[in-house]
Amino acid sequence: MATEVIRIGTRSSKLAMWQTNCIAKTLQAKGIQCELVQMETKGDKILDVSISKIGSKGVFTEELEHKLIKGEIDVAVHSAKDLQSSLGNDLEIIAFHKREDPSDVLISNNHEFDLKMESMKVGTSSTRRIALFKRHYPHIELTDMRGNLQTRVSKMEEGACDALILAYAGVHRMGFDRMIVNLLDIKKFIPAVGQGSIALEASCSLSNQKRKVISKAINDKSTEICVRTERAFLKKLEGGCSIPVFGLAKLSGSQLQLNAGIISLDGQNQIQLERIGNKKAPELLGLTVAEELLKLGGREILDEIHSTINHSKN
Repeated sequence: MATEVIRIGTRSSKLAMWQTNCIAKTLQAKGIQCELVQMETKGDKILDVSISKIGSKGVFTEELEHKLIKGEIDVAVHSAKDLQSSLGNDLEIIAFHKREDPSDVLISNNHEFDLKMESMKVGTSSTRRIALFKRHYPHIELTDMRGNLQTRVSKMEEGACDALILAYAGVHRMGFDRMIVNLLDIKKFIPAVGQGSIALEASCSLSNQKRKVISKAINDKSTEICVRTERAFLKKLEGGCSIPVFGLAKLSGSQLQLNAGIISLDGQNQIQLERIGNKKAPELLGLTVAEELLKLGGREILDEIHSTINHSKN
């Protein structure tokens, strides 16, 4: 029996559309018809307020998730790092596209840009990147930079900052590789959970036929194991876009390695752990590392972060 048309929901930004077209082309290559449904999310519309102040849960996903639950779309395409740690009882991730390099990079029009330079201004809206820069490059001035990738590049070119910190995956997908001036050390700048991966979210009520067809065409098992490990870690910490938590899992044979941690907003306190587990139990490794981190002082850092964020909202 032929599969029905797959209705794919997506944000309307250029990067989101690149990712969605990538998924659609993969499905179409398997003979599966697709229909794209574009929309703007809260995170796309509110650009003059930091993510931590407008709410970190679902700022880039909420509108798409409403359509999933109402059955108006079959799947939603997300950057995995934008998905909140807990999806609730009605939604689930059914596939992870093969992961791109998860590193952070600096881009600039000044190819002489160097992190040792004084009086340099770098743009980012990520609390993780801000905290890590305060720790490793305290002499660098940071400025809040919201908007899609093209908007942020335009702001930089207009003089708002000297460089931008971005995920390599987005920079590469949008063809801005020529502007990369620094590939940040992934051992110091451990990426956000899920960074570099495209995730497909669906309602739990999606038909088994569609679920199987989509998963078989899109899902990369190694990426799934790694990102599920990272997400289990994030879920235990109840982390969102406003919490500077990081985690990167890697596979080596049957061994699964997770390097993860948390850092205070000012960059002064950081707890980072590296542990090995079994790839057959990825969530267990993520949960175990999170519990150990909380016992080693992560709970105090997390409480301080929540207190600071709540105070800034009032």
